[in-house]
Amino acid sequence: MEYISLVRDLRKRLNLSQERFASRVGTTLLTVNRWENGKTSPDPRALRAIEQLLLDSGEVAKDLYGRYFSTRHKLDTKTMETMLWQAACSIRGEKDAPKFKDYILPLVFIKRLSDVFEDEVVRLAKQYDDEDAALSVIEADHSVVRFFIPPEARWPVVSGRRKFDWPKDKKPKTLGEQLTNTVRDITKANPSLQGVIDIVDYNETRNGEREISDEALARLIETLSDPRYRLGLDDVEPDFLGRAYEYLLRKFAEGQGQSAGEFFTPQEVGWLMAYIVAPHPGEVVYDPCCGSGGLLIKCQLAMRELDKSEKTGKRPLRLFGQELTGSSFAIARMNMVIHDMEGEIVRGNSMTNPKFSEGAKLRRFDVVVTNPMWNQDNFDAAGFENDAFERFTDRGGYAPASSADWAWLQHVHASLDDVGRAAVVLDTGAASRGSGNQGENKEKSIRRWFVDRDVVEGVILLPDNLFYNTTAAGIIVMLNRKKAPSRRGKVVLINASGEFVKGRPKNEIPMAAVRKIAAAFRAGDDVERFVKVVPTAEIVKNDYNLSPSRYVDTAIATEHRDVQDILDDLGKLDGEARHLDRELKGIFEGLGYKWRAKT
Repeated sequence: MEYISLVRDLRKRLNLSQERFASRVGTTLLTVNRWENGKTSPDPRALRAIEQLLLDSGEVAKDLYGRYFSTRHKLDTKTMETMLWQAACSIRGEKDAPKFKDYILPLVFIKRLSDVFEDEVVRLAKQYDDEDAALSVIEADHSVVRFFIPPEARWPVVSGRRKFDWPKDKKPKTLGEQLTNTVRDITKANPSLQGVIDIVDYNETRNGEREISDEALARLIETLSDPRYRLGLDDVEPDFLGRAYEYLLRKFAEGQGQSAGEFFTPQEVGWLMAYIVAPHPGEVVYDPCCGSGGLLIKCQLAMRELDKSEKTGKRPLRLFGQELTGSSFAIARMNMVIHDMEGEIVRGNSMTNPKFSEGAKLRRFDVVVTNPMWNQDNFDAAGFENDAFERFTDRGGYAPASSADWAWLQHVHASLDDVGRAAVVLDTGAASRGSGNQGENKEKSIRRWFVDRDVVEGVILLPDNLFYNTTAAGIIVMLNRKKAPSRRGKVVLINASGEFVKGRPKNEIPMAAVRKIAAAFRAGDDVERFVKVVPTAEIVKNDYNLSPSRYVDTAIATEHRDVQDILDDLGKLDGEARHLDRELKGIFEGLGYKWRAKT
């Protein structure tokens, strides 16, 4: 962005001196002068103030807004990955690749928190007609903002773009010391972040050498300070932090075998699940394998989108999640606060130690959405023989040790209230393993229990190569403990394997296709080569095979024609070719050329 022209043009349009312009955007005369001379550029906070000034100016500066700001979009996946790749490159050589995330992610957290804090200052400044007044209110009552960021820990100070008068006894001697103190100051002001961002000492020294130099840290901070990478409330997708963690883990840790068991749900699959369960205001939603909280957040946002009534604001969803992995748990907890979402995130293994219970039974929820680890091969039936929550023996028996897929569906079913519904992502094999084989199969026995009790409302076959850690397609299994009368005794099977666009390295489902699939599920009508509503009796006949590809053939039927009809068409085409040859011969001979027929 050409800031020199922007500032000069806007001042001229509004007939403002540099001093008055500085006052309007909350900075100093010297700073504005430096902008116009090209010595420095506005930091993200100043850009936000300039953007607001443009909006407040109406028609006078409408074209300037269109030129400089209207094309700004949320930070998309590609841009986010570029930012993180550049961040990794800035410390490459000083740390091993698997350690990149330990140094990058806390700084991304701080940047995100600081940008969100700036957004809240702007919001309160409108309320109190003055930024200084807004800051005074925040200082007096930290609860008016999501997270309070102390002045010395705000990103402009971290990045060196704003001076801070350090007390003599607290002035950091190195950049590494400043970053470590920044993290500690933020966690001290926000106890809920302890253990979330204070996971590394940026000033650590071993054998007389810094673990990471100030030069490398300065490069990393400069990368994250690029104005293109603002991380405020409206600048990034809701689960940006989870996506950043996922990328760093996949790109730099999985080669070392450190990402085993980390399963992340592609954005579009999460939206599809949220649109399918379509939460209503006030409902309680649960994810027993919540990761960074992405599915829960999407349920809240989908509810706001789908339900425009006043109830949406007055009765938000209550969101509950449990997550085993420490980093994902921390991000989920932070996401809940940033997005003003009600509920609770706890840490632990939902299969062996479910934390949400009521006496001897599991707590039951209106909606469950989850993407558990696929084909988890350490399910020990002996360890659940005396399951206090009665999840397995009363629901078709125990899953095999080779795959806990249906054990997770049993847990989900036990967690649904009497009218509850769920959407669960699983490996495609979960829909058919054991069907068509002689004798009994543990997974087929559990599928039989679910089908015979008419709680499977639908199954969606997803496209190949969507998930980062596998090229397998995956399915979404929808459960409903109280189907609508028109859906009883039926299962909606959708073959969405073709609903994708090729991507590098992974395919994607366009949002138009996401809405198409969700609408098809809600309609519950047959659509050729896409949807088949199958009676339960037919599924029983097919040995409890729930795979959509078994019932929905997406191939275009081959057309067979009589040989004589084909020969007749060839004869007509041959005659047309001879007629065209004669016309061309006449044209070229008229121009003086010789037409020589092929022999």
